[in-house]
Amino acid sequence: MKKIGLIGGISWVSTIDYYKYINTGVNEKLGGLNYAECMIYSFNYEDIKRNNDSGNIAKTEAMLTEAGLHLKNAGAEAIVLCANTMHMLAENLQKSIGLPLIHIAVATAKEIAKQNIRKVGLLGTKFTMEQDFFKLKLQEEQIEAIIPDETDRAFIHYTIFEELGRGVISAESKARYISIINQLVAQGAEGIILGCTEIPLLIKQGDVDVPVFDTTLIHSKAAVEFMLGE
Repeated sequence: MKKIGLIGGISWVSTIDYYKYINTGVNEKLGGLNYAECMIYSFNYEDIKRNNDSGNIAKTEAMLTEAGLHLKNAGAEAIVLCANTMHMLAENLQKSIGLPLIHIAVATAKEIAKQNIRKVGLLGTKFTMEQDFFKLKLQEEQIEAIIPDETDRAFIHYTIFEELGRGVISAESKARYISIINQLVAQGAEGIILGCTEIPLLIKQGDVDVPVFDTTLIHSKAAVEFMLGE
């Protein structure tokens, strides 16, 4: 089994899910008392958010690089960056750390393509919805991404940091998310990407009528496949 390093704490509530999914995934494959060999470097989320809010992405990149090098020096053979938004730095981090980085958008695009879906709604932070780093990986699989309008993007971004990232689950926010998803479906979305690792805490498959793609779960499965050489 290969060892992986998880860069988490962005936020800790979803890093817990990564640890759970990866360990149960390994055990489902190997049985017995087999579980994942992994290490976690967990950030103080406030430090990351402060950098990003001020536009100091270079400082965030330096912090993530340092964390990745710590994990590499501890024996990690690949990096799992436990956050969608931080994948805007994925290529740079992979080069700086010198290890494979299991990319959340690549894994998600492949999963969507398996279902022959060609148009999806993308939910996430403003960075994920408005920048191209996630959409370009979808395009490589001939998948088009559409996003909510500006008001709804602001609402989703706010709830990720002020509610979900703090472990707060609100019935009112859930209803608004479902309404936003239904609007995207009306615009032709055949599926919905839960493109922030906290959104699956709020939205589940049974909440809407189209397939939802839980990026936390998909990313964790990709990590298990790497660990077991599949």
